[in-house]
This record gives sequence, C-alpha cells and structure tokens, in this order.
Amino acid sequence: MASMTFDGVGKTYPDGTVAVANVSFAIADGEFVVLVGPSGCGKSTLLRMAAGLETLNSGRLLMGDNDVTENDPQDRDIAMVFQNYALYPHMTVYENMAFGLQQRKMPKQEIDKLVRVAAEMLDLTRHLGRKPGALSGGQRQRVAMGRAIVRHPMAFLMDEPLSNLDAKLRVQMRGELKLLNQRLGVTTLYVTHDQVEAMTMGDRVAVLKPVRNGLESNLQQLDTPQMLYDKPVNLFVAGFIGSPAMNFVRIELGGEAGSPIATIVGTSISFPVSAGPALSRCIGRQVIAGIRPEMFQVCAEHEALFNEKIPVAEALGADTFIFFDITSPPVNVNDAEDTEDFPHKGKNRLVARIPPALTPAPNQRLALTVDKEKLHWFDPVTGAAIRD
Repeated sequence: MASMTFDGVGKTYPDGTVAVANVSFAIADGEFVVLVGPSGCGKSTLLRMAAGLETLNSGRLLMGDNDVTENDPQDRDIAMVFQNYALYPHMTVYENMAFGLQQRKMPKQEIDKLVRVAAEMLDLTRHLGRKPGALSGGQRQRVAMGRAIVRHPMAFLMDEPLSNLDAKLRVQMRGELKLLNQRLGVTTLYVTHDQVEAMTMGDRVAVLKPVRNGLESNLQQLDTPQMLYDKPVNLFVAGFIGSPAMNFVRIELGGEAGSPIATIVGTSISFPVSAGPALSRCIGRQVIAGIRPEMFQVCAEHEALFNEKIPVAEALGADTFIFFDITSPPVNVNDAEDTEDFPHKGKNRLVARIPPALTPAPNQRLALTVDKEKLHWFDPVTGAAIRD
C-alpha cells in the first residue's frame, strides 16, 4: 500500500486543449478519494495519468516517496477497474481472475488460493466456472473487482465502474465497494460524474471544473463530503454538490453593519440577515445568496418570503420537490460575473423540499420562508464564498 501525490500536474493536447492544469493533492495510504465533476473537467485524464496511460506536460506523480512520472503502466503496481468490465468473454470467471497472475508466472497453487479468497470475499465462488455472458451486470463488475484484488496492488484506480448498472444495483454496489475498501485498506482513486455516488462513497471528494487555460486549476475543493455540503468554497462547488442543487438568488445588500437588509434583485422581497465582518463589508453592493432546497419552510402567509404559484411538484414518497419562478435574474454558477450587467430581465426557477403532506395542487400558491441563519453567501464577481 502507498500514498499517491499529484504535484502540480498538467496536460495539454497537441491542438491546444487544456485538459488538466495545476492540480495538486495527496491521497493518504488506504484512503478512498473520489474525483467528481461535469464532462470535460479532467477527472478521467487524472486517472489515466495515475495509471501511466497519459503523459504529463507538467508536474509529477508520486507513489509513496517514489516519483513514477516516467514509469510505464506495468511498473506502477496499480490495478484498474473499468466502466465496461473488460472481461475476456471466452474465459470463465476463474480464468479471468487468474489471468494476470498467470502472466506473472506465479505458481498455480498460489494463484488458486488468491482467486478463491477473492471469490469468497465477492460472493463469486459458485460462479467460478461460468463465463461472463452468463452473469448479471453486478456479477460481472464483481469479477472485474476480483481480477484487481488478486494482484494486491499498491492502489486501485476505478473509472466509473458502476455507470452501466441499473439504479437499484448501483446503490447495492456502492455499499459493497465501500466495505471492500475498508476491508482491504488499499489506496483508491475513483472517478464518477454522479455527485450522490461521490458523497456516499468517498472518504474525501475532489470537485473538479473544466479550465480554459493553464493558469487556472481544475481542482476547486478537496474535502470530506459533509464539509463540501456545509462549507463550499465557491459557487461552482455549491451548485454541484447537493441533490437537488442549491438555489441562487441575487441580493442587494443594504442597511447597517451587523444587521443588513437583503433585497432579492428584481423583486420586492426584503428580509433582515445576521452578518459577520465579511458580509458586512459587502453592504451597498450585490452579493449572491445560496439556498438549499431543504432550507425552505412552509409557513403562514403573513410570514412568507415567497408566495408563488407552484406549476411543478415532484412527489417522491418521503419528500416532495416543488418548483416555482421568481422575477429575478438567474445565476450562472460556472463563471464569475460582472455586476455591471445587473439587473437584467429574466426569471429564476427555485426548488424547495417540503413534507409530502403539504404538496400543493397544480398552480396553487404556497407560502414559504427560509432559514436565514443557514444562507450561503458568495461574491458575484469571483464566485468565492463570503465567510468570516
């Protein structure tokens, strides 16, 4: 086992496309770190760099204390688990799991022991004589995992291994993978586009963003799932982490230091907020407020901040998500914005999580307030969180 360190790594393709720029982070020995972000954010490229399948244009990669930047894939002692399983269809489960060890000329008895231990761990013992075509998707993925496990590598690299499974099986396999990591204690780098998968599996999660040039960094925040949720460092992370996503509204901040008044741009909605020094310094200009769907509360009309018609309600059993529009310009979470363009015309669609018993009829008005103590605040120009 070993730690893994990305030290200022970058990758630019011959056509000038910057895939990865200035990414630095370390994965502790035995840690499960998830790379998550939208398409084009560089997560798969980083994984391929770790595997030695992509060359670095800048920076270096360490495994433990060893610089492996120039090492070939076979010299890195890593095992990859792919999205499409990559099993040999003409071989049995046993043969697929044993193949890599046979290539290393390992004694047959030792191979048999390693394969059967891994098969028992993954509940595959009764399937060892079957071929991949006779297995379910989840069983095939376990075979791919078993093939990696028998090698006892320094690190696992997993490239969206659950994306081909149906929803129920994906949930089941998430738990199995996490338990497997805890049992084996192998350093794991896991790539996914699904932020729910990232939040439920990772010891820490790295949120990545596409970059336009080599001066930025894809890495926006690396932290525990709960810290990403509670204290996102910028608009991008706040908008990416959480399902449904955080709502954003433009706020004109007035009043006095310590007790400013927030007015939603384009509306007559105003409310007092408590503010520390950082937010108090923003009085007299616009900021962006972030409201998580669960921060909304159904209330009496005289207490309401919002009393809009609800055109769409999604009943999910334990919760209901309601959607409504306010006459306030929408917020682009992907790019910093110029406040000189505000205000401008447009509607902002918000989503709230409410108890199912309070689900309104179509186009019925619903009085809502928010928990003002839990609001998130962001700078509209830089996108950075405003916190003391």
